[in-house]
Amino acid sequence: MAKIRKQYALDYHSNGRPGKIEVVPTKPYNSQRDLSLAYSPGVAEPCLEIEEDAANAYKYTAKGNLVAVISNGTAVLGLGDIGPLASKPVMEGKGLLFKIFADIDVFDIEVDASDPEVFIQTVKAIAPTFGGINLEDIKAPEAFEIERRLKEELDIPIMHDDQHGTAIISSAALINALELAEKDIKKVKIVVVGAGAAAFSCCKLYLALGAKKQNIFMYDSKGLLSKEREGLDEHKKFFAVHAKDVSLEDAMKSADVFLGLSKGGLVSKDMVKSMPKNPIVFALANPEPEISYEEATSVREDIIMATGRSDNPNQVNNVLGFPFIFRGALDVRATAINEEMKLAAVKAIADLAKEQVPEEVNEAYGEKNIMFGRESIIPKPLDSRLITSVSPAVAKAAMDSGVAQMAIDDWEAYELELKKRLGLDNKLVETLTAKASKNPQRVVFAEADNYKVLKAAQLAQDEGIAIPILLGRKARIERLMEENEVEIEDVVIIDPKAEDQKERRLEFGQMFFEKRQRKGYTLYESEKIMRERNYFGSMMVETGEADCMISGITRNYKDVIRPALSVVGTQEGVEKVAGMYILNTKRGPLVLADTTVNIDPTADELAEITNLVAKKVRRLNIHPRIAMLSYSNFGSAQAADSNKMAEAVKIINERYPNIIVDGEVQANFALNNELLEEKFPFSSLVNKNVNTLIFPNLAAGNIAYKLLQEMGDDVDAIGPILLGMNKSIHVLQLGSTIREVLNMVKVAVVDAQIK
Repeated sequence: MAKIRKQYALDYHSNGRPGKIEVVPTKPYNSQRDLSLAYSPGVAEPCLEIEEDAANAYKYTAKGNLVAVISNGTAVLGLGDIGPLASKPVMEGKGLLFKIFADIDVFDIEVDASDPEVFIQTVKAIAPTFGGINLEDIKAPEAFEIERRLKEELDIPIMHDDQHGTAIISSAALINALELAEKDIKKVKIVVVGAGAAAFSCCKLYLALGAKKQNIFMYDSKGLLSKEREGLDEHKKFFAVHAKDVSLEDAMKSADVFLGLSKGGLVSKDMVKSMPKNPIVFALANPEPEISYEEATSVREDIIMATGRSDNPNQVNNVLGFPFIFRGALDVRATAINEEMKLAAVKAIADLAKEQVPEEVNEAYGEKNIMFGRESIIPKPLDSRLITSVSPAVAKAAMDSGVAQMAIDDWEAYELELKKRLGLDNKLVETLTAKASKNPQRVVFAEADNYKVLKAAQLAQDEGIAIPILLGRKARIERLMEENEVEIEDVVIIDPKAEDQKERRLEFGQMFFEKRQRKGYTLYESEKIMRERNYFGSMMVETGEADCMISGITRNYKDVIRPALSVVGTQEGVEKVAGMYILNTKRGPLVLADTTVNIDPTADELAEITNLVAKKVRRLNIHPRIAMLSYSNFGSAQAADSNKMAEAVKIINERYPNIIVDGEVQANFALNNELLEEKFPFSSLVNKNVNTLIFPNLAAGNIAYKLLQEMGDDVDAIGPILLGMNKSIHVLQLGSTIREVLNMVKVAVVDAQIK
């Protein structure tokens, strides 16, 4: 798992706008008329409509897509009762997950009320605001009563995710694990360590799936819940079905299934070794499981194991469930989240794990072919099919069980709507991170005497995506690291100018001379130029001493790209390199090229640039749909630039017929499908959702991406990405942020993996 340092976490939450979520207007507000409609006097009309029929609140307000994440802070993660205010970062984080995975808006609400009755009345009082309520981090047993009362007294979906989220995901895992183990849920013995809210919910859902109560052995900190125990609350009494105490060690000897919801280190290798054939072990304590994956698998080859950790197979992660369950519930205006809906989610998640995994999921996790089996009993969190599998199943269950107030008639249209909610795949950085972490590469940071670069190198190592090599004056780099508390374990620092690098400089110089002796370089000049970090670093990549290089945060673009081209050169068949940017927008990734290299490319060169871009975009799991931009639409203006773009389209269609491309076309028509379809219905880009823009010259491309980057508050830029290089060398934008440097490291690492 990525190393999380205290300062990283504090910086993440405090840098820029404090916190993790914000409210964004969804209607125009740029004129007096807009403001009069938004507020007084225009707002009176929808108010009166809602007064007449409360259901109109779903039509005229955000209620139908708004969930409250509510806590009193009495059981926050592993931190315990830290109070409502201290729980706020967690609640904001839950809101972020709702948004990015299911496009559900969230208000996080922290209630200063440890008394259950006060909490219940507070939530009831604010409930009209919301389409659903997610209860979070409330201690047991109060959480049970709070959820029960609110479900009885309110008519919107309510779920305590700490209980039911883990129950739903682990139930899906259990169904598939039992199938692989060839065991019947009605007959298996289940040992449970931990007797809190999650354990009770898990076991009740297992009972709904067919498990028998007499086959469940549940332990708390004092031992087995048995009939001879005194002082048990009603929830523990429900599972106290055994006459006498049995030690955990003895119970494990005949246990088919182990479920851990307690703390790390409670289960030994010998306990796992004593279990019957094909044992199922769900050690879900986080961050340290009851027994580690490595320990358990070292004593049992036939084990089927799940943990809560992302660095082990079969991660039981609540994000597989709650966003999509609420999405389905909201979309049919369900009055509750009932057992039928939870079981539908369980089945949908379990079934999805058995389907063929899309290539983009394989690539995201660095696997060749993820298949249903012992190490893949539940889907991966980055599987974009979750929303189209779980949400429809939950919505249908709500309709079938009578709690839906709206019906979905066209399920294909609903699935398309769900896909549109998340954009074209707005998880590009997540995918890059997952790919990079599967096979970290050696990255040369040529400007390591810059704080931003050092910090990015530290983050890259801590995220497990790169092995940093720092270039620069060693004393200065070490001083910067000490002053800024930058820790990079076992880091290699190289000063190309230092005496101890003389032999290396001579070796690199000789190699460079052999490459460039007919390009005006002498041997002396070749050896001397190796004192420059960009040449030295490029040569490290060329010779295989490193896998990729990052530079440019303090240098002009040409001063970095020239050494890279001179040393590693271009790929075979590529005459001109190109540069592209990816802007992560609400509509999905938007690719712009050429934005950094070619000043005024010809039609033929534009065709080659487009091909390079298309190849790169496909490798990022995005299907390119390309518009060749101009100030003209399909011949409306006859001039050199517009004619060049039209000619480039012809060349692309002849050479690369599989590329979806059209033009020349103006940018507004390219990005507005309704406008394009109305005026130019013949275009091959109609209904294609253009995601890649090719510019006629460097001025247009460079100006466009810089404007978009600066004007768009919600735009995250990745780039510039060099295309056509023989090795993975990438040039940073002058003055890049730490985040932008880190994103480029991920691009460089994945590029190196491919090359």
